[in-house]
Amino acid sequence: MRRRLTGAFVALAVVVAPVGVAKAASFNVKDYGAKGDGKAIDSVAIDKAITAASQAVGGTVEIPPGTYLSRSIHLRSNITINLQQGARIVASGSGIDAPEPNPTYGRYQDFGHSHFRNALLWGENVENVNLTGKGVIDGANKLETGENIPAGKGDKMLSLKFCRNVNITDVTFREAGHFAIITNGCNGMKLDRITVDTPDDRDGINFINSSNVELSNSTVISSDDAVAFKSDYATGKTFPSENNVVRDSTIQSTENNAIQFGSETCGSFRNIQFRNLKVTGASKAGLGMVSMDGAVIEDVLYDNIQLTRTGSPIFIHVGKRGRCPNDPPTGKIRNITYRNITGTNLTAPRDIPGDPEYASTISGRADSKITGLTFDNVRLTVPGNHKESDASKSPPEVSDAYPPRIYGVRPAFGFWLRNAADVRFLNSTIEFEKNDGRPAFTTDSVQNISLDGVQVERSTGANDLQWRRSGGTSVTNSTTTNGQALRTKTG
Repeated sequence: MRRRLTGAFVALAVVVAPVGVAKAASFNVKDYGAKGDGKAIDSVAIDKAITAASQAVGGTVEIPPGTYLSRSIHLRSNITINLQQGARIVASGSGIDAPEPNPTYGRYQDFGHSHFRNALLWGENVENVNLTGKGVIDGANKLETGENIPAGKGDKMLSLKFCRNVNITDVTFREAGHFAIITNGCNGMKLDRITVDTPDDRDGINFINSSNVELSNSTVISSDDAVAFKSDYATGKTFPSENNVVRDSTIQSTENNAIQFGSETCGSFRNIQFRNLKVTGASKAGLGMVSMDGAVIEDVLYDNIQLTRTGSPIFIHVGKRGRCPNDPPTGKIRNITYRNITGTNLTAPRDIPGDPEYASTISGRADSKITGLTFDNVRLTVPGNHKESDASKSPPEVSDAYPPRIYGVRPAFGFWLRNAADVRFLNSTIEFEKNDGRPAFTTDSVQNISLDGVQVERSTGANDLQWRRSGGTSVTNSTTTNGQALRTKTG
């Protein structure tokens, strides 16, 4: 039976088991031949220290200050790697491990998702791994971001497949290629006080098919998706992604989505929380959620989030790409809560295809309505400056794509909703910087939408609310920001 959370969300406790021995044996990489001079290849020495620490069951690999030019480093279970302040692991321009073959399942997702070993650091079936210290792991512009990777080159910084009980604390990841951190099939991870600084490469962190994950007190800046939860078919299986928390962090995507579900969505997602976050840029969606490949996404909470410089503040979309085996059915999105969300300066930080801003969008399908949405104390100041005739726009139906630009100009300056049901807006305010001729809200084929305690800036057009082919509408205790009655068009 599906568990539906109503009212308060279940508190999540992400517990990661400690490695176990507080004063474990120490293994200094320089004792194994590492030079740390930025010239010698030190990954062989680092691997030897890792092997010794793993055999000691809980040993600590000490990497002292210096620059350690490295090819692929191979992680093992039951270790701590302490990257001391002043220490830098720097990617070599050659000699990175080849991507492992994946002829059966590689066709279901991009090349970067389909392979794990062409990374600067990687581990498979590892557990009880700590990566600590205030040092830096630096791609130094040597990691690839595309789909055609030359031999000896890597396209990711830290790759973890089927991992358990992993802690990453204080480390900085810089110029990370396609991914700074990618996990698939992992259970039990805690990332605290980390920095991902890769604004001109691609993704920051992708948690794929992973559960019991907590990211906290961190800064993540990327070009592509900054913090994303996904579920692909790279390993020939999917796992539920559940009981995950992202909190007390600053997140930015210069050209894509800051916080995102998808686009890879073969498996399902539930009981995910985002709390106390600052989104400081997203040229696409600040808070994005798409189900493209059959996933059910449910029981998600966004609470106390500040959005600035985001092209589309909130974007939810159900598509039907089906890039998974066995012709998956249309996915579902339900029981999503946005609470205490503020948004200002809502335009994209970089010039990308499409317009620099789009209204928040909820777009389901006729065969899969988005249901059970709550917007409580959502306060957005949008750019505005659209003409009244834009209120008559009818965005196209799009099944196989997912960027916010697929719908073009929205027929509302605040929220446009299509194919949704059971939607509540409570104690919220929508304003604009420049006069706008569109309504604050426009619905298409929406059932049971209520506004209670909502204020919107008066449109310079004829209507403040526009209900098209929609039923069960309720507006109470709601006015313009000047206290005027809301003008409503129904049709």
